Amino acid sequence: MFCVASLVPSPPVLVPELQGAAGASVEGAVAELRAAVLAAVRELAARASRWVVLGVAESEAGSGAADSGGVIGADAVGTFRGYGVDRQVGLAGAVAERVTAGLVADPMLPLPALIAGWLREQVAPDAIAECRLIPADAGADQSLTFGRELRAELDAVNEPVGVLVVADGAATLSLKAPRYLDERAEGVQETIDRALSAGDRQGLAGLDTTLCAEVEVEGRPAFQALAGLFAADAVDPEVETRYAAAPFGVAYHVSVWRPRALGAGNGATP
Repeated sequence: MFCVASLVPSPPVLVPELQGAAGASVEGAVAELRAAVLAAVRELAARASRWVVLGVAESEAGSGAADSGGVIGADAVGTFRGYGVDRQVGLAGAVAERVTAGLVADPMLPLPALIAGWLREQVAPDAIAECRLIPADAGADQSLTFGRELRAELDAVNEPVGVLVVADGAATLSLKAPRYLDERAEGVQETIDRALSAGDRQGLAGLDTTLCAEVEVEGRPAFQALAGLFAADAVDPEVETRYAAAPFGVAYHVSVWRPRALGAGNGATP
């Protein structure tokens, strides 16, 4: 049974080893973001030891361990080698033991799975996860359907299951942003942040897919799939926002979403 969803971003700087000597710092923008992300995932772990990670597939060819259906199984082990350090993570079990036994870490494992593997290790090493990737070019209807179908699948399971959504907002919010500055991005991101903080399923469903693509909102399909995940509920979800900022010109949103009991609020299904 689906019970909770946590939304986190995917910057590799979350992993201290990738920052060198500064990685363990308890101060600064990265430390604040990391603390919010870990807190949101602890909420997930407190309610479920089985996770489904929901992320957006890379646009270019090559998806690492993902099969043709965009699924990365719990046996996957990957490495952050492509981000500068051979830090190995997995979606289940003790990674070191499995690598010692001969399993080779996949250097092409998609970033959502890598981030989820690191978070699982930090917060709930006994948890078991698998990753589902939604195509980067999925339209609104396809993204919403992705979430609806995942919800139906999880509600048929006899144990609590949580969903970890790994997705970034606009990447064009400053001159130093990875995709440079697009003056339209601030307004787009404000709309996204309002909808995410309110659990506004209709607001997320109605995002302009073309405009989101132009201002590099790479997580847009995942945000809409998150709306679809709650589409069957009579009211909008209860949302606790932990973080919403763009310290490096990329929008990061951290929140915990829970189904709201009937009678606790009003909302329309997208």
